[in-house]
Amino acid sequence: MRGVGSTRRSARGSAAPSAAASAAVPAPSPGARTSVRGGFGLVGPRRERHVLQAAELDALALPIGDDGVVIGVDSGGRPAVLGVNRPTPYEVTLIGGLWTAQVLALRAAATGARVTVETGRGQVWSGLAQAAGGGQQCVTLHDVGRVPPQGASAGSPVLVIRDCGMRPPRGRVAAGPWQSVLTLLPYLSPAAPRLVRNASLVGIQRVSPDEAEQLGRLMRLPAAAVESLPTLGDGVTLWCTERDRQFVMTQPTDAETGLLGPARRID
Repeated sequence: MRGVGSTRRSARGSAAPSAAASAAVPAPSPGARTSVRGGFGLVGPRRERHVLQAAELDALALPIGDDGVVIGVDSGGRPAVLGVNRPTPYEVTLIGGLWTAQVLALRAAATGARVTVETGRGQVWSGLAQAAGGGQQCVTLHDVGRVPPQGASAGSPVLVIRDCGMRPPRGRVAAGPWQSVLTLLPYLSPAAPRLVRNASLVGIQRVSPDEAEQLGRLMRLPAAAVESLPTLGDGVTLWCTERDRQFVMTQPTDAETGLLGPARRID
């Protein structure tokens, strides 16, 4: 086989190592294990096997979540993962601050997704778009209503972030296979009920007591969650699906802090 080393044939036709190749291999030390697996080289060291009794299996846990973007840690300090690269349409509504949406954009781009931002305030996104991707154009900015088809695929997933204010118009680019859409609402607005009903995932950051009451009725939140919404700290989000609710603290990396500043709810 080319690229492995030269060989010569013995009289019986079997492959034998050339003199040069033999000289390059050091002789084994006395007592060393020299068994060789055909095509795989020397057998490596062996270690004792780790064995669990059947009754101990319930205690075995791995500190990993679903495949996706690590958006922070939960109340137990475990990583919270948001799977935005999906083969099915996925819509997210975030009632919160620009800072959190931008952290999600950076982390989605780091997983290999293309991030498309539809916004009427391109100046607050331009620094991020230039810094993300290490020189590659993985974050693109478009005016509201001007997002072209993205051509998302399994090899090139897309996250569309709609930063269109309190009353975002219906988007030209909808969620589809390998193309998720995140709509950012700075506060509860008349558009919120429609967006919340259509979303697979809803994120809620600190809101006023009145907004908390409205969201509680709209999303059937327990009383304890409703009471906590007006007191949430910067960087804390209540993420909700139809079945689950989870408080998550988004902690920026040093690079994210240098680019975006510390966590904040108000822009």
